[in-house]
Amino acid sequence: MSKFTHINEQGNAKMVDVSNKAVTKRTAQAHSSITVNETIYKQIIDNTNKKGNVLNTAQIAGIMAAKNTSTIIPMCHPLPLTGIDVQFDWQTNDNMSYTLNITAIVSTTGKTGVEMEALTAASATALTVYDMTKAVDKGMIIGETYLESKSGGKSGDYRR
Repeated sequence: MSKFTHINEQGNAKMVDVSNKAVTKRTAQAHSSITVNETIYKQIIDNTNKKGNVLNTAQIAGIMAAKNTSTIIPMCHPLPLTGIDVQFDWQTNDNMSYTLNITAIVSTTGKTGVEMEALTAASATALTVYDMTKAVDKGMIIGETYLESKSGGKSGDYRR
């Protein structure tokens, strides 16, 4: 039977010891999205939503989420992040809806990667857009969230 990396000898959860791993520059880029109706789209791009600047607030939420990932994902190591960027790109759909594509890029120099921080940032950003605009329409769809790429560390580079 294979030995689990996050389980101790008593069968209980543990955080992996990374003290023997090499310090390398590590980056990760994650994607999420949220599809909104035309009213919400116009409020966001015209900055007329009654709660305030939706994209700015969502961007800050994504940055804060990346910085706090280890407080909500039990086995994540707290990391000294060296950079966090959340970017947006709109896509117009055939059915008068609009998809906000979210890219979160996180970097560090350390002993473990930042994939979870990038995924958490992308997720929290989409959730914040939902929270800021749900009074207009609760039927928004948060799309797939996935790791686009990572670099650094023992496992090397990954690109979806």
